[in-house]
Amino acid sequence: MDKQLEYHKELKKVQDTDFTHSWVSSSGFLFYLQMTCMIAFLVGASFMLFSKRFHKIHPPVQESTLYTPKYK
Repeated sequence: MDKQLEYHKELKKVQDTDFTHSWVSSSGFLFYLQMTCMIAFLVGASFMLFSKRFHKIHPPVQESTLYTPKYK
């Protein structure tokens, strides 16, 4: 009986420190992990949009198709 009691005490101690058996500590950890990932994603996406923003280009246009066309 003494071994059984010792086994249950050891099992309880392991389960208290184990991540998967403690709902309170695991939910807090997962919440902060999720918030960190979301913030990292938003900062990364914002930086990408800022660095790759639209640059106005001026493609070559035929002079005959302008608003005031120039003919030869």
